[in-house]
Amino acid sequence: MTFESLLSDPELLDAIGYMGFKNPTPIQEQAIPLILDHNDIIACAQTGTGKTAAFLLPTLELIRNEYAHDESTKVLVLVPTRELALQIDQQLEGLSYTLNISSLAVYGGGDGANWDQQKKALSKGADIIVATPGRLIAHINMGYVKLDTIKSLILDEADRMLDMGFFEDIKNIVKKLPKKRQTLLFSATMPENIRKLSNTILHQPKQINISLSKPAEGVLQAAYLVHDQQKIELLTKLLQGKENYKKIIIFSSTKKNVLEIASRLKKVGFKVGYISSDLEQNVREQVLLDFRSQKIHIIVATDVLARGIDIKEIQLVINYDVPRDAEDYVHRVGRTARADTTGVSITLINEKDIHAFMKIESLIGSEIYKIDLPMGMENNIIFKKQKSDNQHKFRKTIKK
Repeated sequence: MTFESLLSDPELLDAIGYMGFKNPTPIQEQAIPLILDHNDIIACAQTGTGKTAAFLLPTLELIRNEYAHDESTKVLVLVPTRELALQIDQQLEGLSYTLNISSLAVYGGGDGANWDQQKKALSKGADIIVATPGRLIAHINMGYVKLDTIKSLILDEADRMLDMGFFEDIKNIVKKLPKKRQTLLFSATMPENIRKLSNTILHQPKQINISLSKPAEGVLQAAYLVHDQQKIELLTKLLQGKENYKKIIIFSSTKKNVLEIASRLKKVGFKVGYISSDLEQNVREQVLLDFRSQKIHIIVATDVLARGIDIKEIQLVINYDVPRDAEDYVHRVGRTARADTTGVSITLINEKDIHAFMKIESLIGSEIYKIDLPMGMENNIIFKKQKSDNQHKFRKTIKK
C-alpha cells in the first residue's frame, strides 16, 4: 500500500515526500481510511509505530478538503507532556508548510511571555491546537478560549495522560466541545480507565489494535544483577571507553536519581545533560537540542523520554532502574535500533526488582542475558542464569 492509495490531496502528498515518509505503517494503513470516513476510533499502538502521522495526515486532508471554508479552530489534540506537544507541532509545521494550515502548541512552563503568546494565539484561533490538558484548562478558565467549532478531538498517549491525573481535566475540556464531532483516542495500553473514558467520549468507535512490539531485532539486550550502592560505579565502568557512542540515554524512575546520576557523571568528565519536570521548559528544550547536535552525548531522564520523543540514532539505552511497568521497558528500549539500525540496551537489576524484571521477560517472550559484573564487583544476588546465543555478540559490541 502507498500513501497515494490512502490520500488524495496532491500538496499533502508532496509534503509527505519532503518529510521523508516512504510507505505507510500498519497503524497508518488502518487508521487513515477510517478517519477520512469520519469514524471515531480507539487505537492501541505504541510509540514508534507511526501513530502521529496516522492521525495527522488524514486530519490535514480533512481540513484542506472539507473544513477549508471554516476559519475557526477545527482540531484539538490533547497530549500528556510539553515535549510531545512541541514534537507534534513541529511535525505539523513540516507537513503543513505549503498547505496554509496553522497550528499552536499550548503547554505549561516558561515565563509570562510564553503565557501571553499562547493567550494571543488562542484568542485569534488556529486550525489545530496541540495542548496539555492542565495548561489548556488554565486558559479556558480565563474566558477567551472558544472550542465550540471543534470538528475533531484527538487524544494521544491517553493512558499516560490518565496516569498523570488528567482524567477530570479531559472531562472538563470535552464539556466545552460540540457533541457532534469526531473523536480519536490513541493509547499504548488499554487499562480499565481508558475503556471507561472511551465509553464516555467516543461514539460507536472503530477499534484498531497494533500489538505491543517486542524490542527490535537490532537491539542487543543484557542485564546486570547489582546492589543499589554499586550502580554508579558500574555505570561509570560501562560508559568508559564508549567515545564512539555519540547518543546514550540513561533512564531512572525518580527525579532525585536523575539529578544524582547526571552530577556524578559530570564530575568524572562525561558530557551529560538531564531532563526532569523540575527544569524550566526552555532549559529542557536546550538539553534536547544539545543532545541532537551532539554537544552532549548522554541524557539522563525519567520515562518522559521513553514515549513521544523522536531522537534518532540512539546507540545505547541504560535502565538504571527497572521500569515499574513491563511495557515501559519496551518503550525505553524502543529508543534505540530504530529504522533498522542497531543498538544496545542494558538494565541494572537490584534484589527488589527481580520479580519485575521477570515480568518484562514474560512480556517480550524471551530471557535477557545476565552478564557477570566486572572483576571486583561480585555480589550475592541470585537470579536464574541462562546462556545466550547473543552472549559473544553482546560482549564484543559493548567492548567497542
